[in-house]
Amino acid sequence: MEFIDLLRYFGALLLVLAMVGGAGLLARRFGVPGVTKAASHKRLAIVETLMVGPRQRLFIVRRDNIEHLVLSSPDGTSVIESGITAKPSSNIASAS
Repeated sequence: MEFIDLLRYFGALLLVLAMVGGAGLLARRFGVPGVTKAASHKRLAIVETLMVGPRQRLFIVRRDNIEHLVLSSPDGTSVIESGITAKPSSNIASAS
């Protein structure tokens, strides 16, 4: 392989990477779903999680300052308690 062939391959690689990056920036700019920026004011958040078994997990989900206690397991998901008034707190930590 000659030196000019190597330059051509690396040039093509850089061109393709630049085109992919440009497409990503355009998708973010014009709001393609799944690629957009995060909203400044989120209405939905996971406040806290707790493992209650090897495959069962409790979630406290906050939506519009109302919290819901949700149990998730391999058998499905169920709402344990709904309509809990949220405590006024600015620290919303998403645990996973």
